[in-house]
Amino acid sequence: MDVRRTIEALWRMEAPRLIATLARQIGDVGVAEDLASEAFVAALEQWPAEGIPPRPGAWLMATARHKAIDRARREEAGRRKAALIAVEAQPYTPDVADDLPDPISDDVLTLIFIACHPILPREARVALTLRLIGGLSTDEIARAFLVPSATLGQRISRAKRTLSEAQVPFEPPGADTLPARVGAVLEVVYLIFNEGYSASSGDGWVRRDLAQEAMRLGRVLAGLLPTEPEVFGLLALMELHASRFATRAEPDGTPVLLDSQERSRWDRILIAHGLSMLDRAAKLGRPLGPYAIQAAIAAHHSRARTFAETDWAGVVALYDALAQVAPSPIVDLNRAVALLYADGPEAALVAIDAIRDDKRLARYHLLGAVRADILIRLGRVAEAAEELEHAADLAPTRHERQLLRRRMADALAGKAADTAH
Repeated sequence: MDVRRTIEALWRMEAPRLIATLARQIGDVGVAEDLASEAFVAALEQWPAEGIPPRPGAWLMATARHKAIDRARREEAGRRKAALIAVEAQPYTPDVADDLPDPISDDVLTLIFIACHPILPREARVALTLRLIGGLSTDEIARAFLVPSATLGQRISRAKRTLSEAQVPFEPPGADTLPARVGAVLEVVYLIFNEGYSASSGDGWVRRDLAQEAMRLGRVLAGLLPTEPEVFGLLALMELHASRFATRAEPDGTPVLLDSQERSRWDRILIAHGLSMLDRAAKLGRPLGPYAIQAAIAAHHSRARTFAETDWAGVVALYDALAQVAPSPIVDLNRAVALLYADGPEAALVAIDAIRDDKRLARYHLLGAVRADILIRLGRVAEAAEELEHAADLAPTRHERQLLRRRMADALAGKAADTAH
């Protein structure tokens, strides 16, 4: 057995519970993470020689608590805190129940809310969530977001220092702030998923490991917040999109658009689970929020046997509903795409030109890509080529730039062929 790999896997599974429990006891997330890390370092040092204990979670918790006591005793001001920690710090024995406390779910949920606290900037929330809840190392998070490890490490350190200096209490949000705070948590998880589903920079268009981590976080949230429909809506949305991973890129990394994907290769298990999560959100009997509505749109694509058989009128109606609850130019752009297939290119062009001058889309490459597709269908190839060239200049990844320039060349080649005839 590879003990090191086992310990690394245990870190992913146990770290959130260890950090959450310790943070509740000592009131400092940063110190709690340090103590959890020290416990795992101790495991790396001892387990290869002594073997993995029968209850590794209990061993790690007992070790972390005793390290907390040792640390607190070194500080005169910490003697009282050491006594409080010691009340729960029992020696590890392999024949007793796990030494983790009963309110584990509450602790982990509280830790998630703290990692996504509004006092932190968005990038810090993402990094801290992946670190504390996802169990990813600083290097792993840095690689995922294509930033230097030192930069990412500083970001995480600043976030923990900010929480400590602000004396953010280790407690879940109250009923009056819960809806907004849940929304902030879901936003972070969806940002992580989107970075994996369609990377914002670099050579790779898809980063499945990052998207899978977001789905794991979504499943944790679903277990901890069973009455929140948007939690299930987000999980459904991620799983339905993730079902297409095997078909979203060629072996060389070239993107494959939805209309060209081989649907027989979509993951039917993920689709079935995503649809069941969407159904669960609907059965909670509350109005569907933006994640659930987007999941319903994804469900239309998942149910259609072919691209042409998609219920485009139903998709347009859902985008209309989405625009009511979460208006944005991106929603309007996606609605224009649905209109293209539901009502034709003329209707789609009217819709897209209505948002063409929105400054929020000024550097969004897909605006030009969609408008070019519409113009090609209307025979306005020269205009389409200009749009594609501009879109390629804005595209965030190398493969997307190559795809857009290839479409531009194909459009111009088609026009030349028509002229020759």
